[in-house]
Amino acid sequence: MNLGMPEILVILLVALLIFGPRKLPELGRSLGQSIREFKRGAQEIREELEKSIEVKDEPKPAAVQEAKAAVQEAKEEPKA
Repeated sequence: MNLGMPEILVILLVALLIFGPRKLPELGRSLGQSIREFKRGAQEIREELEKSIEVKDEPKPAAVQEAKAAVQEAKEEPKA
């Protein structure tokens, strides 16, 4: 849904009539702050998800891999 110039002008005119010329700049600032805060929050969530994905994809240290291999070998050894 794209808004063209005539639609934007009608919206601004209606907002001017409803809120008046003194409140309109204040409402614009509030809307801008809200949008910035939303974008900041979305960016933080995106970074946290990317960080989580990177942690899962990292190769495990050699000591951890060796310990897991030893545990696996111990499980596979036949019991006497």
